[in-house]
Amino acid sequence: MTSHLFAICFRASRPADLARFWSGVLGWEPDDGPTGGQDSGIAILPPGAGGFRLRFLPGGEPRTGRNRVHFDLTSDSPEQQRRTVARALELGGEHLDVGQLPEEEHVVLADPDGNEFCVIEAGNKFLADTGSIGALACDGTQAVGYFWSEALGWPLVWDQDEETAIQSPDGGTKITWGGPPVAPKTGPNRLYFELALPAGADAAAELDRLVALGATRVDAGGGDARGGDSGEGDGDRVMMLDPDGNEFSVRTPR
Repeated sequence: MTSHLFAICFRASRPADLARFWSGVLGWEPDDGPTGGQDSGIAILPPGAGGFRLRFLPGGEPRTGRNRVHFDLTSDSPEQQRRTVARALELGGEHLDVGQLPEEEHVVLADPDGNEFCVIEAGNKFLADTGSIGALACDGTQAVGYFWSEALGWPLVWDQDEETAIQSPDGGTKITWGGPPVAPKTGPNRLYFELALPAGADAAAELDRLVALGATRVDAGGGDARGGDSGEGDGDRVMMLDPDGNEFSVRTPR
């Protein structure tokens, strides 16, 4: 059994404040279960049983350039786009200039921790029927898109001019990579993927599979790279790097 995308994790200077912001923008509810406890940060849950959660973990590293991952939020109508922007500004977001052109219809914002995100205009066909988070838009190579397609078992839905995108067979949010040029990495990513294995899965075999696909285990001593108790009571976390050097974690059952 392969890993599934369990959460997108934010390293946040004020996890509770950032969780309230994104809960308010997306309309997602706080997680009242074990994964919502302060020991492991704070989580908010998407509506319905599918999809991934957002987790907000303590991590106040100084900002050193733009994030390699940002959200593209969808809009059903121009009015909804305006409402989403207004709600984000009301909750502490701000407009952000990243060089977008005046004729571009999407709106670029930053959350209260400075993380970029876009509110996409209505009628965007590529993000049709994806949900409120239409895409996790990533700065990355074609090779890393291929890696994540194999790692998650999500088929490629775009592969042109070294740009790639994948999507779960069940639909929902797409993950996209823009291809070269890829900006150099200048420290730990503020946003990273957290994978999870179901109970009873062979964790060692899955970690070996990810390494065979091109991941690297993060362990200074060459050992098993476990991050110790995740604070969630149901497993440990193993930290890894994807082929572009982006951190991700794998929650392994005990």
